[in-house]
Amino acid sequence: MTDERDTGPRGGSQKPFEPEKIIASHTRSLVVGPYLTGRRGQGAHAAAPVNDRDIAARIEEAAGLALAIDLDVADRIVAPLQAPRPATYLGKGKVEELAARIAAEGIGLVVMDCALTPVQQRNLERAFKAKVIDRTGLILEIFGRRARTKEGALQVELAHLTYQKSRLVRSWTHLERQRGGFGFLGGPGETQIEADRRIIQERMTRIERDLEGVVRTRSLHRASRRRVPYPIVALVGYTNAGKSTLFNRLTSARVLAEDMLFATLDPTARAISLPHGGKVILSDTVGFISDLPTMLVAAFRATLEDVLEADIILHVRDVSHVDSEAQARDVESILRDLGIATDDKRVIEVWNKSDLLDPDTRAMMLNRSELAGRGQEPVLISALTGEGVDRLTRRVENALAAGRHVFQVELAAEDGKALNWLYEEAEVLERRESEDGRVAVAVRVAPEKEPRFLARHPRARQIR
Repeated sequence: MTDERDTGPRGGSQKPFEPEKIIASHTRSLVVGPYLTGRRGQGAHAAAPVNDRDIAARIEEAAGLALAIDLDVADRIVAPLQAPRPATYLGKGKVEELAARIAAEGIGLVVMDCALTPVQQRNLERAFKAKVIDRTGLILEIFGRRARTKEGALQVELAHLTYQKSRLVRSWTHLERQRGGFGFLGGPGETQIEADRRIIQERMTRIERDLEGVVRTRSLHRASRRRVPYPIVALVGYTNAGKSTLFNRLTSARVLAEDMLFATLDPTARAISLPHGGKVILSDTVGFISDLPTMLVAAFRATLEDVLEADIILHVRDVSHVDSEAQARDVESILRDLGIATDDKRVIEVWNKSDLLDPDTRAMMLNRSELAGRGQEPVLISALTGEGVDRLTRRVENALAAGRHVFQVELAAEDGKALNWLYEEAEVLERRESEDGRVAVAVRVAPEKEPRFLARHPRARQIR
């Protein structure tokens, strides 16, 4: 699907973040993966964790993040090291080697797939004579481009200001403009550092005040949904796992669903019907990613409130990805941070992208999902082709049915109003018509609707 927002100047009206897109599309960039090896040195960095992910997949993910903001990625370089250096993160020899290549190839931006301190970032920029951004800065830039709701934009800017507060090495012109993106790529550089911490703190205070109002509004929306009341089914998963594609498949909505990291950053909610007519609110959420900075988890906690309150949580996984297991652990870690245990009965694991599996692997995974039989077995699907989606909706329906009673109701043939009410307010599991025209209906009723149901049908018989 084409992103309708992604149109250039030739379309007649320039989009808010178009100036930075133009800069990005002409910026030759080098993606560097300074990944720690198994052996570590001594001192402050001795306890730095070694990532067990596939190195090729890690550098490709970093390049994917760069491509998500339209950078011209000239190359990807893996730079193994035993321990980060306090001054430049990389060793002296590697810095000199990269500096020579950057000068020779006209590289304008270096993306370091790690978290840099302000000192490390500044020293690398001096050595490379090029702009340098780390993984946190790159993710923030993507967030600034993708966030579309007021809350999303405010949360991103707050996280950005928190990040920038300690590193006065960038232009602060973004404080005076209303647009996506935060000026990592362009701007006049260090000549405007006189925009001091007081200005930043004042802006942060205003954002926090604005956010209080936005969060109150979202709370009212959630309260109104609870009064409907429909169960909430939240989609979570690693970025680019296919959540938005699944959301589109289930709702027929047109949410941006591209093969792009962080294609969705604002939650989208739609009502959908399950196989027996029951309705739920399906909520698509921001994708998770490894090494997501704490400040971003905190900033987007309000965005993830639908997950906290969800009746069912669909953990969507890209099972075709080489690091699918590691990605799942990252998602589970963030869910635990939100207070949701991995064995929570609300969580259903969805194995997506079955269409990308070879036949033998697909058959093996299908058998695993169908034969687990523990009530929490994963569901193998392809959101793109629709394979397995019917199994998934039945699984959601069955999970919601736990604790719901089933009743047998008999209606007169002419009582169409009562029959219509049952279809609207309950799940009609079976309907039989006798020779005399009477209608026998088996319905499953949500606990909160039982009092109204029994008031309308006092002679209903509970059958399970």
